[in-house]
Amino acid sequence: MAVLITGGAGYIGSHMALALRDAGEKAVVLDDLSTGHREAVPEGVPLVVGDVGDEALVLRTIAAHQIDAVAHFAARIVVPESVRDPLGTYAANTGKTRLLLGALVAAKVKRFIFSSTAAVYGLEPPTPTPETATPDPGSPYGSSKLMSEWILRDVGAAHGLNFVVLRYFNVAGADPQLRSGQRSAAASNLITVAARAALGMNDGLSIFGTDLPTPDGTGVRDYIHVSDLAQAHVAALEHLRRGGASMTLNCGYGWGYSVREVIDSVRRVSGRDFPVREAPRRPGDPFISIADARRIRAALGWRPSHEQLDQIVGDALRWEAFCWGARRPGQRTRRAG
Repeated sequence: MAVLITGGAGYIGSHMALALRDAGEKAVVLDDLSTGHREAVPEGVPLVVGDVGDEALVLRTIAAHQIDAVAHFAARIVVPESVRDPLGTYAANTGKTRLLLGALVAAKVKRFIFSSTAAVYGLEPPTPTPETATPDPGSPYGSSKLMSEWILRDVGAAHGLNFVVLRYFNVAGADPQLRSGQRSAAASNLITVAARAALGMNDGLSIFGTDLPTPDGTGVRDYIHVSDLAQAHVAALEHLRRGGASMTLNCGYGWGYSVREVIDSVRRVSGRDFPVREAPRRPGDPFISIADARRIRAALGWRPSHEQLDQIVGDALRWEAFCWGARRPGQRTRRAG
């Protein structure tokens, strides 16, 4: 049996593929390569190039590779883009998740791990935020993921599909062995942008909002190392294979850092300075986003091992230097992993 990873040529999905391979599991990647990278798929993991919304392709892939579980990462993830193009976001995220679930029901696949987001909680959630907090998305991205969760809940009840919904907080860092990391030239997450600024790959970065109701006026986030997140998916798979019940879990550490604190960490770890500009707030960005992460530890026995901010930053810096070298993002990358 094997696990199908949709979006497995992307940043988080490729780390899931590595984690499964490391655990001795068989994995298959389905990715249309619109934002993913062929070279991100680990050696020995089959890559099927195609659309997750193509039911016939999904059914053929399930049959050909004896798929018994699916981890669904394929999605549009940029919040400001979702505000500009809500229809495209709903089509890519909610619409294609519905189509994928239809194929899984037809194929009688009974285990599903869904990549969701803390954005479902909205702009001013309780801090730290428990899974029981009332969802109030502040962007089409968050709404598209919440709608997908609702569809999954109802499909699970109707068809006996067991699932784990993982609501990510802010994912950062790279595989410590430099087998994968952030390959997107357009990556907008703070740690990647700051690491590239420290390495001279861009002309610095902007702080979007310096008048927020936070200790230093800048946004506060719970940053989770991508390798710890991948291990959370492996733990979720093990839970489902043991016959565990469907559940929704936060993926974070339970503490946060402000934008200014992250910038200080990048400067400290890299030993380099870089320009920082102040800019207006962006629509859809929460002020503070920190997980109540107790449930995932209790339910899955998940124990992260890369929690320190300087470690997350250090892995990101090493990956950016390794992947891009002296070149600027946008040029062809070398194969890593």
